[in-house]
Amino acid sequence: MCSGIVKLSRNTENAPKSSLFTQTVAFSHYNNISAQLPVDANTGKIVTGGIKEQTAQCLLNIKAIVESIDHAMSDVVRINVYLKNITDIDAVDEVYATFFQSYLPTRTVLAVAALPMNDALIQMDAVITNGEGSGTQAPCDLVKIVRNTENAPKSSISTQTVAFSHYNHISAQLPIDPKTGNIVAGGAKEQAAQCLKNIKGILEGIDVPFDDIVKINIHLRNLSDIEVVNEVYTTFFPDSAIARTLGYVPARSVVVVEGLPMDALVQMYPLGGRA
Repeated sequence: MCSGIVKLSRNTENAPKSSLFTQTVAFSHYNNISAQLPVDANTGKIVTGGIKEQTAQCLLNIKAIVESIDHAMSDVVRINVYLKNITDIDAVDEVYATFFQSYLPTRTVLAVAALPMNDALIQMDAVITNGEGSGTQAPCDLVKIVRNTENAPKSSISTQTVAFSHYNHISAQLPIDPKTGNIVAGGAKEQAAQCLKNIKGILEGIDVPFDDIVKINIHLRNLSDIEVVNEVYTTFFPDSAIARTLGYVPARSVVVVEGLPMDALVQMYPLGGRA
């Protein structure tokens, strides 16, 4: 490891502070930002209003943290959105679009059973580029590449993949047929296959092997679906002859959620190598 790579933990007065965590920790090529609740930094309380006001406050808090370390919202590579009610997604998107216009980071949206602070309807966290101390990768400068492919569903609110440094950050994939824009027919088995097909389509669109995925996160509505999901999953991994020889499969997380966009039964998002 290069001795020039440092870890920096920082807080700003312009966003809510806590004795339990730091607002942002930078290391190597990324800044990791703590999840932001819709809390006004001046009062320490949830902002008044509904989901739109709370969405705006979460994003204002993220923006304040990002700008306090001399970065911009265009440096965000990923946003994760946690909702109490998945039906709020349209209202969230309306506000979200005012913060990200010419550039769209990758994104994941899911509903959860509860959030800290009872009145919170939403929470967001973020990852941004350019952690201090990383320097450049001689002879090439670090660059951010934003790409979409026709082989997977496109979104007006997020980019399919944002590559920076050694990683491709990929938006969570719902079981949507890119040709119709609709959830595929069938149950969890068919939906899991479509999620994986979409991921594979994105990676093939940027000339990245499927086995370069280092981790897959799986969100399920029903834990009882895990067996059929696993059945499909093993038909995709390992993908290549060398991966089968080595017995390589990516790291994985499985989480049961309260709800997913479009009433889907499953959603997946990976982190891939070879940016």
